[in-house]
Amino acid sequence: MDGPVFTLFALAAFVGGFVSGFSGFAMGIVVSGIWLHIITPMQTACLIAGYGLLTQGYGIFKLRRVLDLRKAWPLAVGTVVGIPIGVSILAYLNPSYLRFGVGVLLVLYATYGLARPVFAPMKIGAGADIAIGLSNGLLGGLTGLGGVISTISCQWRGWPKDVQRAVFQPVLFVAFVVISLSQIVAGTITKDTLALYALGVPFMVAGLWSGFKLFGKIDDETFRKTVLVLLLFAGFSLIASALSFAF
Repeated sequence: MDGPVFTLFALAAFVGGFVSGFSGFAMGIVVSGIWLHIITPMQTACLIAGYGLLTQGYGIFKLRRVLDLRKAWPLAVGTVVGIPIGVSILAYLNPSYLRFGVGVLLVLYATYGLARPVFAPMKIGAGADIAIGLSNGLLGGLTGLGGVISTISCQWRGWPKDVQRAVFQPVLFVAFVVISLSQIVAGTITKDTLALYALGVPFMVAGLWSGFKLFGKIDDETFRKTVLVLLLFAGFSLIASALSFAF
């Protein structure tokens, strides 16, 4: 990897880490926009999963004082069940149509959320949470976005920003564990990929640290809008991906 390419790789790692540190998710959306142009799609997927364990593990550690696994476990269980189902269903669906449809829904949801006032918090039971987690895992298996629905559901409850992240970040961590184990079994993690991972760790950690510093200075409403903007970006990214495959 020559100097300019490494600079792009490292910059993407830093920005991805920063976004994850600030919001708790969306690292993969950010880095893939650059990495897919300079490394292979398989390396990108493996690095996102590997760095996902790092970013979500760091977030869980930082939020350990408000961590409540009673809130997170139903979403996590549903996600674990849903991911392989989503992957298996993918073989029977047109991925371009799927990405486009999900992208449009995310854009509509995020635009509506940014335009409307905050609604009253919703009360959601464990049974409904398992169903939400299943949908979260299905979407992750189908599109690679393994934390979107769980993140949205945490917003619906009106929890403070720390509590939201202390719930959806463990769910994301579990999703990345499942994905990483699947990659190990499939033999897609190579020595070159591990070398790239090692090169990017310092930049990812620096971004994480900086993002968490900024997270501590914002209020709940700013966090809500930040999550919605990232969901909007995710939606547009899926639409662009679908259109690129179509044409």
